[in-house]
Amino acid sequence: MKNNLKNFCIIAHIDHGKSTLADRFLELTKTIDQRKMKDQLLDQMDLERERGITIKLQPVRMQYNSYTLNLIDTPGHVDFTYEVSRSLSAVEGAVLLVDATQGVQAQTLANLYLAIDQNLEIIPVINKIDLPNADIKKTKEEICNILDCKEEDIIAISAKTGENIEKVLDRVIKVVPSPQIKDEIFTSLIFDSVFDEYKGVIAYIRVKSGTVKPGDKVKLFSTNKLTEVLEVGYFIPSLNKSSILKSGEIGYIVTGLKEVSECKVGDTICSKDVKEALPGFKEATPFVFAGFFCKEGNEYPQLREAMSKLKLNDAALVFEPENSKALGFGFRCGFLGLLHLEIIQQRLKREYNLDLVVTVPSVAYKVIRQNTKEEITIHSPLDLPDPSQIDKVLEPTMKVDIFAPKEYLGGIMKLAAEKRGEYLNTEYIDDRMCILHYHLPLTSIIIDFYDQLKSVSSGYASLNYEFLEYRSADIIRLDILVAEEKVEAFSTLVYKDSAFKDGKKIVQRLKESIPKQMFIIKLQAAIGGKVIAAERISALRKDVTAKLYGGDYSRKQKLLSKQKKGKKKMQSHGSVDIPTEAYLKVLKK
Repeated sequence: MKNNLKNFCIIAHIDHGKSTLADRFLELTKTIDQRKMKDQLLDQMDLERERGITIKLQPVRMQYNSYTLNLIDTPGHVDFTYEVSRSLSAVEGAVLLVDATQGVQAQTLANLYLAIDQNLEIIPVINKIDLPNADIKKTKEEICNILDCKEEDIIAISAKTGENIEKVLDRVIKVVPSPQIKDEIFTSLIFDSVFDEYKGVIAYIRVKSGTVKPGDKVKLFSTNKLTEVLEVGYFIPSLNKSSILKSGEIGYIVTGLKEVSECKVGDTICSKDVKEALPGFKEATPFVFAGFFCKEGNEYPQLREAMSKLKLNDAALVFEPENSKALGFGFRCGFLGLLHLEIIQQRLKREYNLDLVVTVPSVAYKVIRQNTKEEITIHSPLDLPDPSQIDKVLEPTMKVDIFAPKEYLGGIMKLAAEKRGEYLNTEYIDDRMCILHYHLPLTSIIIDFYDQLKSVSSGYASLNYEFLEYRSADIIRLDILVAEEKVEAFSTLVYKDSAFKDGKKIVQRLKESIPKQMFIIKLQAAIGGKVIAAERISALRKDVTAKLYGGDYSRKQKLLSKQKKGKKKMQSHGSVDIPTEAYLKVLKK
């Protein structure tokens, strides 16, 4: 077994061709029948196909030249770095894929460092060499600089046309070490898990030692939960039942568990006699928080069940129940970024048919109380204590790396300064590309920073960030009133010196996204009881004089006066139905 098993994954920046390369591997190894082959085959979700990105890691087993190859296709967006870290804990090698038209990007380096931390064998590959604007020479120089390798070690391919694909698999077989075979007691690491309506919880595992087969009694180490294995197998990429899983292999176990909370990603699943857990993957810490509430109050049980099932195969998603006076029962949810939030919202809508109200995203702040010096963490603007009780507020600060051609340095530095960035230094990869190092508040990053960065750099800049520390900040709560009613979902925490600008921006966006009613709608931004910015949505107006033909002018005035009184009465009693789209529009361009 030792000589013919290889476990590897593909890592790259977003949109550098990982899923297309995986498709070519499946074709070359004849894992998938040609009739069933389609683009982005390993991207199982409709959302992945529509957006052209990988959200969930996906394992597959292939047979090639008498070798068994286990491949894990990973995401590339910065919000899904935790998916990559889980994949790396299950393999011995990584194909580092770089787009020949874009060169080394932010996530290329971030994922490379994750792989190096795991001591994986790195295989550098340049993709998209068939494109007319491909710059193979420059890309090879960049890879040589970051990997300290020779140019002849780099394989140039086109995943689209299939050129040189077999060279990549040959290199995997040649340089990726086979897993160590340990015929000891059974231990395995859970690197992903899914919920099946008929089979229950299915754990995706990498067997570290021993063997497992149906009927074996196993335990989940963190909860000490004992269960019987109902089925084992591997991925092609659909589930393929097997009689046994052996040391070094990647496969799945049908656990028989019905409670999704009992099977945690990163946990050790092992024989009941094992006394020590395996080291898990790098924990994901969510920093972006938003409230999820059902538009219909009776859908709360469905939302609770759906959140539990999503949590099973999304380790970075955290949630706790929340009760809002305005929105009823829901959940305060934690995410890694705005894309992560949007994906979860879309999955709840599509997979569970839930129409949700999502509150304005905010970050997790730490508040030091005035007298007791007690430290509390707040995830919602509504949790912020009265200003008289606050000693100081601490906000999460991120270590940010921005990759860009040097001609865009001026625009990027200006943008970072506007977003309260602390400049550290600039590092030059070659005579064209550089990396700007900054410390930036997370709240500045989640509010359309990525979109603005792409704009000032003509789409060439890329971004990677990781948590640094909590720093002191002058933060206050901004409330939004719609038709003179405070809407809790729109409350947000802002910097004191930019409260007017932020308030004005929010009410203007609401004006664009809330439809007109039969009465005038007042939109106001307030701090405490003081209104600092306001807008008005004019009323829909019916032509009440349309049926009048001639006659006294006073008849027309009488009808208009009656309409005016009616609108005034509606303004004091009418309620405004705010569309779901308005909630995310508030903080997004």
